[in-house]
Amino acid sequence: MEPDLFTAAAEERQEKDPAGSPLAVRMRPRTLDEVVGQQHLLKPGSPLRRLVGEGAKGPAGPSSVILWGPPGTGKTTLAYVVSKATNKRFVELSAITAGVKEVRAVIDGARRATGGFGKETVLFLDEIHRFSKAQQDSLLPAVENRWVTLIAATTENPYFSVISPLLSRSLLLTLEPLTDDDLRGLIRRALADDRGLRGAVTLPEDTEAHLLRIAGGDARRALTALEAAAGAALDKDETDIALSTLEETVDRAAVKYDRDGDQHYDVASALIKSIRGSDVDAALHYLARMIEAGEDPRFIARRLMISASEDIGLADPHALPIAVAAAQAVAMIGFPEAALTLSHATIALALAPKSNSATTAIGAALDDVRKGLAGPVPPHLRDGHYKGAAKLGHAQGYVYPHDLPEGIAAQQYAPDTVKEREYYTPTRHGAEARYADAVEWTRKHLGRKRS
Repeated sequence: MEPDLFTAAAEERQEKDPAGSPLAVRMRPRTLDEVVGQQHLLKPGSPLRRLVGEGAKGPAGPSSVILWGPPGTGKTTLAYVVSKATNKRFVELSAITAGVKEVRAVIDGARRATGGFGKETVLFLDEIHRFSKAQQDSLLPAVENRWVTLIAATTENPYFSVISPLLSRSLLLTLEPLTDDDLRGLIRRALADDRGLRGAVTLPEDTEAHLLRIAGGDARRALTALEAAAGAALDKDETDIALSTLEETVDRAAVKYDRDGDQHYDVASALIKSIRGSDVDAALHYLARMIEAGEDPRFIARRLMISASEDIGLADPHALPIAVAAAQAVAMIGFPEAALTLSHATIALALAPKSNSATTAIGAALDDVRKGLAGPVPPHLRDGHYKGAAKLGHAQGYVYPHDLPEGIAAQQYAPDTVKEREYYTPTRHGAEARYADAVEWTRKHLGRKRS
């Protein structure tokens, strides 16, 4: 028996005893119209609608697609909907357990089904990023010749994890994290729907708000926590899921963020301003509040990367690499261990010497460009590698700095409109003192006039 996404036995069991399946499984959409979020991928004529046969007319068949997005955003759900709605043969493989042998078996079966019965095959390949280059190569003939229509899912950046020939033969569809409104609609449907909790419990506003925070844009996490909290409430003979019950269930106290989101941004702002002010203890306090409130760790990591350039810059050149490394680590490990990494980065940034010169420098340069001060590139700096460039005067008279003893050529680099502008004003804080000396020396040797 070929592997498929949801076997007939499992489906029969779910129909007979729906309560035996997790709430997240029971609430899976049955049609594309029931899918929450991702509306940018579900417009009429979109690749996913063509895969289920909506508008797939004429000689242009449906395209293979790669679904890229964070966990819990609906990649498997979309594949499930296709499996239920399409009249095509549907086969599922997971890159965790499958190899080239299994891929070739599916392809051989697809060719037989097409040749013998005229039935097309849709192959859902979960976690394609776990396939090696050779394993991904084995898919190419089938995708190129449309022996199968591929739906591949990945949480990793496909430009790094999927081979270029397969990317070029597929459409890349990016799934966005679900919004609070998306999840709110899903939660309320799960509370009332016959497939869900059938109105057995209600969710007060404060409990719902906390559930949305701990879900972090992940529908599966939201429904799993809701089901656990509902079970705990019913065990207490309660019909309202109290905030304390949800907290006990998920072992996370509710940090009081107001439902309009002001506290979300206030606490994030306080974290960054505490780092800017070098108060490491206050920064750790706000970091802890964000962690306990269920903030997405990637959001926190992004704020730290911005802070590293905005408030520290060249005063500590190691600050940005530390923040970037923390963001990469957070993406790989997630909570709870990611709290250690975020703490590491927050402490390093808070105690680093501070400079906003990189921020003010690019701000001043952008201001000039937006005012129209963007004159022609000086002729000697223009590209001179193509035929005819010399006749136009391009690259003529350019002085190669490496040919000079001091490695610096006193020639004009900026357009005439801004040739005397000095955007970068370094501080003498920390390591930036070295850059202050360097910029003074280089401007002098470039023959720049002092402003």
